[in-house]
Amino acid sequence: MTRPNSVTTPRHQLRAEKVARNKEAALNAFMGKKAEIDEMLARLASLSDEHFNAHPDEINWGDVGTLEHYASLLKRITDSAFSEGEHAE
Repeated sequence: MTRPNSVTTPRHQLRAEKVARNKEAALNAFMGKKAEIDEMLARLASLSDEHFNAHPDEINWGDVGTLEHYASLLKRITDSAFSEGEHAE
């Protein structure tokens, strides 16, 4: 993409084009992060479907502690995303 000549292009047009480029860059970054989150959620769902690779005959309190840790991290995320818990207004 070529940039307009700042000497011959009106200032308001330059500003509008800069704003448009910035919005496009922000949208691309947002969609990239969303794709990362979607991939992580899919992996977590798959791991959950497999009972976090725990076997019923071998589950111990360490496994419970691991899931408690995962749940607390996810709660922080959902509280923030849904304005709940410490993020409630």
